[in-house]
Amino acid sequence: MTEQHEDTGSPRPTAPPSPAAKPRGRPRSFADRLTEPLPGTGAVLRAGLTGRFRPRGEDVRAQVPRLPVEPGPLPEAGPRTVAVTWAGHASWVVSIAGLTVLTDPVWSRRILGTPERVTPVGVAWEALPPVDAVVISHNHYDHLDAATLARLPRDTPLFVPAGLARWCARRRFTRVTELDWWEGAEIPAPGGGNVRLDFVPAHHWSRRGLLDTCRSLWGGWMLTAPDGRRIHFAGDTGYGHWFAEIGRRYPGIDLALLPIGAYAPRALLRPVHTDPPEAVRACRDLGAARMAPMHWATFLLSSEPPLEPLIRVREEWAADGRPAEDLWTLPVGGSRALP
Repeated sequence: MTEQHEDTGSPRPTAPPSPAAKPRGRPRSFADRLTEPLPGTGAVLRAGLTGRFRPRGEDVRAQVPRLPVEPGPLPEAGPRTVAVTWAGHASWVVSIAGLTVLTDPVWSRRILGTPERVTPVGVAWEALPPVDAVVISHNHYDHLDAATLARLPRDTPLFVPAGLARWCARRRFTRVTELDWWEGAEIPAPGGGNVRLDFVPAHHWSRRGLLDTCRSLWGGWMLTAPDGRRIHFAGDTGYGHWFAEIGRRYPGIDLALLPIGAYAPRALLRPVHTDPPEAVRACRDLGAARMAPMHWATFLLSSEPPLEPLIRVREEWAADGRPAEDLWTLPVGGSRALP
């Protein structure tokens, strides 16, 4: 059902995920996977007390009304379609080979420990087709939203990082596949063949309560259609060596969904959140043909002005010599399909 993926060729065939896939032996902690030590409590508290985790009020008032929001109809989900729709933050509706896959679905207006979202969800829940799979990058509240998942049928296939299967089982989900880095699974596509879901590394961390730091893993996902077209969903991540390694193991990535926001102050957030220059560099390391920015314009989690990530990523993309048409700066609710 799951396997290690070590080569750089086509994914090996595996069986579709079975109901309630049980995790194999997992470590109690994944702290050894951290790229860098996490900031100390004192540094975080000092940043919070000085207001360094929020943009200036005048920037919010001036720029939030200008954030791009253009909800539109979802692309038709045909057997040869590979398309993405940005619902906001790290939530995407991915149409791939006739299947609908949600990434880190957060349809809530407010979540624990996070300011209220400043833009609406780009896709109405009622407009979603039946969901064939959900992939989760890690357990932070702005990526793993219990209220949103509760709206799904309990037999919806969930693909989660190592250490999260028990959390899903407590919420009565019956088809949970828990994966470590470089492990993958496949689900059958309506038009034949399988869509492959591989869990890949990221530079981040996990915590949901006071006593569970790094008790579950974090990462991104590689979605591969039966015809070989690939989408990399980075989840939440800082910049580092894993992008080049992912690109080596999974050549020919057609689209990288990469975070560009929540990066200031850099002294605290650099290890776990890419800024726009780092996101563009990560796209090049991956060898991805296109990039679609995410993780901005939804929740104001840090101190950069709300529109700054968009301005900077366009500047960095141009400075890197990449064609403008290969940077998909979608509005919230916007869609685009791969050729």
